[in-house]
Amino acid sequence: MRETADAIVEEGLDSLGYSYVALDDCWSDTERDADGNLKADAKRFPNGMKAVADYVHSKGLYFGVYTSLGDKTCKGNRPGSYDYYEADAKTLASWGIDLVKMDHCGSRNGTDLELYGRMSAALNATGRPILFSLCNWGESQVFCLRHTKKNRKWLLYFNHAYS
Repeated sequence: MRETADAIVEEGLDSLGYSYVALDDCWSDTERDADGNLKADAKRFPNGMKAVADYVHSKGLYFGVYTSLGDKTCKGNRPGSYDYYEADAKTLASWGIDLVKMDHCGSRNGTDLELYGRMSAALNATGRPILFSLCNWGESQVFCLRHTKKNRKWLLYFNHAYS
């Protein structure tokens, strides 16, 4: 991540509008910590995600990570945010995360609109401005979330379904 953030700044890409550095699936450990919180893969990120976010921020950039709507990420062996939306939002905010991409994988009970809405509300409740990126492959009309007052931070990935 340091090399990527460094390269964005050194190559002047930040002046062209490239301002986010984000990790997709597999940044987290395969298990939550003893308190049920997300934790970084210690081999890949031995100093934790807050240290990564602090470094990216020191370069004048924003930092984002991935999670999933269900109980597992798309890789299938890492924890998703289902039943942990509030806890995960607090953890991510405490690390200084600026963007959360939430994918559409894993088991869950509830509609996409309800569950993405719960995570959106949890992120908003942290008080930290976090860009919320919904990835659901063009299903369930999650773009309707933008019409509610509670969901003020949003971005949609349609994975080119509507391109």
